[in-house]
Amino acid sequence: MEKELWSSRGAFIMAAVGSAVGLGNLWRFPYVVYENGGGAFLIPWVVALVTAGIPLLMLEFALGHMMRAGAPKSFHNIARSSWVGWGCLLNGFVIVSYYAVVMGWVFVYLYYSIGVQWGDRAEEFFFKDFLGLSSGPGELGGMRWPVLLGLVLTWISIFLIIFKGVRVVGKVVAVTVPLPALLILLFVARGMTLDGALEGLKFYLKPDFSKLLDPKVWLAAYAQVFFSLSLAFGIMVAYASYLHERSDVVGSAIITAALDAGISFVAGFAVFSVLGYLAFQKGVGVPEVVAGGPSLAFVTYPTAIKLLPFGASFFGLCFFLMLLTLGIDSAFSLVEAFVAGVKDVWNISRTKATLISCLLPMIGGLIFCTKGGLYWLDIVDHFITNFGLTFFGAVECLVVALFGRRILKEHMNRVSKIKVGKWWDFCIGVLTPLILVISIVMNLIERIRKPYEGYPGWALALGGWGVVALVIIAALILGYLSRRRFERLNSGPVS
Repeated sequence: MEKELWSSRGAFIMAAVGSAVGLGNLWRFPYVVYENGGGAFLIPWVVALVTAGIPLLMLEFALGHMMRAGAPKSFHNIARSSWVGWGCLLNGFVIVSYYAVVMGWVFVYLYYSIGVQWGDRAEEFFFKDFLGLSSGPGELGGMRWPVLLGLVLTWISIFLIIFKGVRVVGKVVAVTVPLPALLILLFVARGMTLDGALEGLKFYLKPDFSKLLDPKVWLAAYAQVFFSLSLAFGIMVAYASYLHERSDVVGSAIITAALDAGISFVAGFAVFSVLGYLAFQKGVGVPEVVAGGPSLAFVTYPTAIKLLPFGASFFGLCFFLMLLTLGIDSAFSLVEAFVAGVKDVWNISRTKATLISCLLPMIGGLIFCTKGGLYWLDIVDHFITNFGLTFFGAVECLVVALFGRRILKEHMNRVSKIKVGKWWDFCIGVLTPLILVISIVMNLIERIRKPYEGYPGWALALGGWGVVALVIIAALILGYLSRRRFERLNSGPVS
């Protein structure tokens, strides 16, 4: 079967940027900057980008490009370690099961933004009227049908985008990558005209250089870069496998990282200018209205939109269209990575692989559509990102450093204009895995000292540690089955 290829290197970069740039660029990055020293945080952030983000992105681009396969087969070929690739894919599999639910919220809020239906009570509307939030994770309370409708719409969209292959994906990202960037600029322009905007930006960018002495700030910078670039999901490995033979992977990694970083930084202006306006309207300080995560997107920002002197419905539509186009690329890229892995191992059609890869996480996401779904979403997200993702990220680096560093570096230098040397060896073999291991240990100590958000132990054991353990066990099983299959097919390492 002839290998699918991107129509151009530009289409590949757009897809990679689309995967990297997601909801977190809008609702996570500005909040992390605010919490960790404002403008001073940009120093460790840039250091982390250069010493971890870009080197690991180069690794994943080079691995996929050289092996011409998804993550499981690529790791099998380079180190007989397909379980590492499956671990990355399964992390993404879990994440997309609830990420698609959040996208479902966005779909429904596109309708609610017509006439600004949340009115003056955005918080109550979101948590009570829309989610019907129960008293805790032990009370699922039945299905929330508007959320389920949004989930179905999201999965239909994902399936239609990817089941025909990367050429269709290339056409989709030609719209869904520049559109949210333009909408972010629209909100920056609108936000800067509002009363209190400069006060908001002051809280975003005012540097507190004393924070640079805090190791947690540096860890936060590395964590932000790691999560923001969609690393250790197998996405970039799969996407790079569709590149033409003579493609500059080093240059593509630098461009992708730079665009992701630029959009993250500019998004902060869109967020904090509006937060400044909201604080001004309420007569309170900016810290009293600062929020991150879903609360920013579905409570704080809608509250500010309702207060706009004109065009509230228009800006509501634009805001949720921006969230939709920001998030959908990340969502379907997680599924595409899994499709590539399934196709490589079991050699089934793209349509069948896509159907399997959509139906299973959609079914898994049903629990997040219940009245208690938000609690389970919060628990699973915290544990899979802070333990599952970082664990496989560290293992990915170490496996490549031990078994494939030389061959990947030679490949990168053969096809790229910018050459890599010992600095890349150090970043991949020492610095990045060390930072990730330290992050895991610190988070583990924190969880031992204090249960996450005060949730009951049984819920954390089931939705937190249980999910992480299940991912690791499933990765080992799939890795064993894949290795047996590859050996039967005489698929040896690529030299």
